[in-house]
Amino acid sequence: MQEFMDKKLPGIIARIGDTKSEIKILSIGGGAGEIDLRILSEVQDQHPGVRINNEVVEPSAEQITKYKELVAKTSNLENIKFTWHKETSSEYQNRMMEKKEIQKYDFIHMIQMLYYVEDIPATLKFFHSLLATSAKILIVLVSGTSGWDKLWKKYGSRLPRDDLCQYVTSSHVTQMLDKLGIKYECYDLLSTMDVSDCFIDGSENGDLLWDFLTETCHFNKTAPPDLKAEIMKDLQEPEFSVKKEGKVLFNNNLSFIVAEA
Repeated sequence: MQEFMDKKLPGIIARIGDTKSEIKILSIGGGAGEIDLRILSEVQDQHPGVRINNEVVEPSAEQITKYKELVAKTSNLENIKFTWHKETSSEYQNRMMEKKEIQKYDFIHMIQMLYYVEDIPATLKFFHSLLATSAKILIVLVSGTSGWDKLWKKYGSRLPRDDLCQYVTSSHVTQMLDKLGIKYECYDLLSTMDVSDCFIDGSENGDLLWDFLTETCHFNKTAPPDLKAEIMKDLQEPEFSVKKEGKVLFNNNLSFIVAEA
């Protein structure tokens, strides 16, 4: 993520605030704000002195509280106005449609949140419609070349998911954007995740990793033994992971999709 922020993001946001006295940014699924503040810092660097209106759509009250706490202890945010909306992207979309007062934005980012959207094409179409002239949307999610893609394709139908979680990768999203006629560029970032603890009996971190990999609470303790054994075997295969210095490193490649107005 940091590599993208350092090398690609400056060029992406270089033109979004041209000739404007205020830059409007919309964060969808802003979480606790760590990535948002890094993005805002880059916007400040690219457009010094320009006012920034940063709106955040985040359904978790706990995350919003953490976000506000982070803002409170971060310096150099004087020219940024923060507004938080405790709602899902779908709730925000419905509220805006009912108001019939569509706000336009100069930069919208949707980072690791499309997995939790019911109608992804409709969501992409709606938020793309909110882009002002020369504006851009940044979408971040797992790559179609990642181990996630292979894991979900092979085992998705057998995993008892606990909540709404779509098995979607950048390959699916770019196909949707093509059908919508939306122009975009896609950058892949090589990334790995250490899943070695999944193979250690009694490891608390291993249990959490299993839950994360399968989107299932207490998977390690409740999954059918044959299913767990199959996944354990595959996690060590080259198409899923690499082994390095005694560790099993899962292919966690990310894609950064930048769509234009």
